[in-house]
Amino acid sequence: MPDLTPPPLPIADLDHILLHTRTLWEEMRGERIFITGGTGFFGCWLLESFRHANRELGLGAKATVLTRDAKAFARKAPHLAEEPAIALVEGDVRSFEFPQEDHAFVIHAATDSGSKQTESGPLDLALTIADGTRRALEFARSHGTRKLLLTSSGAVYGRQPSEVVHLPETFGGAPDPLLAASGYGESKRFAEQLCAAASSRGTGLECKVARCFAFVGPHLPLDAHFAIGNFIRDAMEGRPIRIGGDGTPCRSYLYAADLAIWLWTMLFRAPALRAFNVGSEESISIADLARATAEALRPGLEIAVAGKPDA
Repeated sequence: MPDLTPPPLPIADLDHILLHTRTLWEEMRGERIFITGGTGFFGCWLLESFRHANRELGLGAKATVLTRDAKAFARKAPHLAEEPAIALVEGDVRSFEFPQEDHAFVIHAATDSGSKQTESGPLDLALTIADGTRRALEFARSHGTRKLLLTSSGAVYGRQPSEVVHLPETFGGAPDPLLAASGYGESKRFAEQLCAAASSRGTGLECKVARCFAFVGPHLPLDAHFAIGNFIRDAMEGRPIRIGGDGTPCRSYLYAADLAIWLWTMLFRAPALRAFNVGSEESISIADLARATAEALRPGLEIAVAGKPDA
């Protein structure tokens, strides 16, 4: 069988991230950072860019990464698992044992995506997000953490009205709490509320909130619920790109290198308890996304749209 282990990120991407974050990293010199979700899509980009900055700038920093399966991650990204500045800690985000050392920074990026509802049910999804955030905050408050970044989601805004082209952070919408399908967005709202409560009353903990939208780049799963990942997989395998709906919904995709730039910038520089949308301003319909994927990877590939357009 061919080796399916993904290679390290392109050096051009890592240099791009460092170019736009170079002035931020001095605060990390000699410090420790704790990252939950460090072995997922976001986490791999954070770890690779941390590793690159740590080496290039001689920071002498350390990263502790929570993972459910250290051996699986070592197979997935051996260059990260074997990095001396990165330590893997096995555990469940809801109940992990705390490392003894203080950590000046925490990035809480561990979460089950909305598709998890189809696997374990909305209740388990909601409790995992809520209890995982509570546990991460308990760790931060007891281990000298100064700054914590929560990766929240644009799902906190609920259904996007058709007349609203771009959602501002001031948008007053919200998921319907009486719909089970709203569990992901409602849980992210509660996670933000937990951050607000944990950083009140002069605790010294600054919580920053990144409301993340859609992204693309290396490490993106090609077999999950991400439309662009599925389209790329279909094109690579030479089979028709299939769209389950009518192809009219719009998404915006930010390249993951720029995602990493903004997450690091927010951790170090964003004001506490102010949410920032993280994503691209350029929208594209699902149908156009399928066509663009086919044109880039396999021109002439068939695109099958299951639904009919519904105005």
